[in-house]
Amino acid sequence: MGTPPPPGSPYEEPRIPWTPPPFGQTAPRLAGRWRRLFAGIVDAVLVGLVTSLLTWDSWRAVYDGTTGAATRIPVGSGLLAGIVGFLYYWLLQSFWNGQTVGKRLFGMRVVRDTGAPAGPGPIAVRQAVEIVLGWLFCLGVVNLAWILFDRRKQALHDKAARTLVVDA
Repeated sequence: MGTPPPPGSPYEEPRIPWTPPPFGQTAPRLAGRWRRLFAGIVDAVLVGLVTSLLTWDSWRAVYDGTTGAATRIPVGSGLLAGIVGFLYYWLLQSFWNGQTVGKRLFGMRVVRDTGAPAGPGPIAVRQAVEIVLGWLFCLGVVNLAWILFDRRKQALHDKAARTLVVDA
């Protein structure tokens, strides 16, 4: 197989923008904004429950003052919570038909903007961008609010990974 040609090479495959399917075929319908919101809430609650169980001792020690310094922040716990959250979204959406528990409950899935299944690579990009934008609070809000104004209902992390959320 070899390595792919470098970007800009005359041998590189051209990027074809998404176009609707030919007449007679139906494109997957974009998932509704409210359903995406409620599916996101379900997923956030599930991830929050798991990560709170994993990090409870660290936070309790900070607030009880048993660490010796009341202002010490358990960075390792936050990192662990971030890894668990990333793995939840990445593993489920990569290997469970593009769905998390919330998306499955509300009948949605993540696909490539061509309509093809989104594999582990695009899902990893999607989640990494979402996490980075979430760390920057103002951009995290803009990222999620972007679907309100985008004609394809894509958040910024969807645009970065070239994915869509569609009806399952």
